[in-house]
Amino acid sequence: MPSSATRPASRYSLDAALLLGQLIRRARLERKITAAQLAERAGLSRSLVQRIEKGDPSCSIGAVFEAAAIVGVRLFDADQSIMAAAIQANAEILTLLPRAVRAPRIETKDDF
Repeated sequence: MPSSATRPASRYSLDAALLLGQLIRRARLERKITAAQLAERAGLSRSLVQRIEKGDPSCSIGAVFEAAAIVGVRLFDADQSIMAAAIQANAEILTLLPRAVRAPRIETKDDF
């Protein structure tokens, strides 16, 4: 089996993943939940929970969000109704923007 290629990541994204992992671990420990219990509740493996808590940037965002939600780490500073309103507002703005961005055409200078 070929080894998976590692994706380059910026220092900011690595620090953000590490900080979120630390917040999840701290909240789990404060609630006296074991990694195995969190894994079971989230439908994840215990090793994935450990990787999330170590800030591994290759963990799926859905798994990280689920683990955070279970232990009570708020990802956005908003309650459910505010988040729903923000989702609706962004959806309306996105409908006005172009569906795709194309690279500008390079005009060929052919006037010799």
